[in-house]
Amino acid sequence: TYSFYPVYANFYNINWRTVPLNDDFTLPVDALMEPSGGLVLANPNAPTGIAADLPVIEQLAHRDPDRLVLVDEAYIDFGGQSAVSLLDRCDNILVVQTCSKSRALAGLRLGFALGSPALIEGLTRVRDCFNSYTLDRAAQAAGAAAFGASAWFEKTRTRIIASRQRMAGALDELGFEVLPSSANFVFARHPRHSGASLYSNLRQAGILVRHFNLPRIADFLRITVGTDSQIDEMIRVLKRLLL
Repeated sequence: TYSFYPVYANFYNINWRTVPLNDDFTLPVDALMEPSGGLVLANPNAPTGIAADLPVIEQLAHRDPDRLVLVDEAYIDFGGQSAVSLLDRCDNILVVQTCSKSRALAGLRLGFALGSPALIEGLTRVRDCFNSYTLDRAAQAAGAAAFGASAWFEKTRTRIIASRQRMAGALDELGFEVLPSSANFVFARHPRHSGASLYSNLRQAGILVRHFNLPRIADFLRITVGTDSQIDEMIRVLKRLLL
């Protein structure tokens, strides 16, 4: 999952553990139902791109009303179902979103949280002590403008989803296993070529993808949705590499 969760937990001396996903990379609901001080979910997941259904998140929230369930929805606008709709009946869910992805404002480090009045009051009380990215007027103005540009947002989001589906189909035709994605990337592996070799060869061809040399996912590549011409070039190079 997202690499900064343990970084921040360690920084503040919070005991934590990562719960492995199921073999198909879906959420291990039974394991997540075990007692804990809090639960952090990336939904859709990074780097798999798989989104959890809302009934699953609601089930986890109802397991212990005193346990915070933080839902990181950085990629939610590319196909997932937002847990915001659960807030009126789950006071222990805190939804966090960013403007770095679907709103194209990565450099401004702009994000927001949605939750019950009690949770938001708690964040407000401590934010000046823990917030590493304070917002200046320019960032706030850009954020307001981004949310006002609804037509551009819908057009861009729809195009990315369509391009993702086209790219996933092209990779499937080349023999890749492509996980179902609700993000602006796909997570894929080829049965005859290692992730490390494909990553290196694509890089030499001027095509950058993400490779994680980690257990269970070392043969996968995380491929971000680019323009249609960029996708076509990547597929052309992959056809040559897979010969």
